[in-house]
Amino acid sequence: MTKSQRPNSQRRASIGRRPGADPASAWVQQVDAVIATAKASVYTARLTVDVTPAMRGRIKVVAFQRGVTAVEMLRDLLEREFPEEAP
Repeated sequence: MTKSQRPNSQRRASIGRRPGADPASAWVQQVDAVIATAKASVYTARLTVDVTPAMRGRIKVVAFQRGVTAVEMLRDLLEREFPEEAP
């Protein structure tokens, strides 16, 4: 049975066009994109360090106790240990 041969009860109703994003969601997504771009421009190299599972656990616990992520805490540690040379 083709589309034109279907009885009225079997015809599909059109859904209509998709509603646009609400302004608040668009604004949040725009701000998130700007923040992600800013972070990416600051930290562009990846460094892999092998640690024991116990040390990884200690790092994560201390970071949680300080209210930061492990990445933030380790970046701060590296900045303190290896500061940029002042001209």
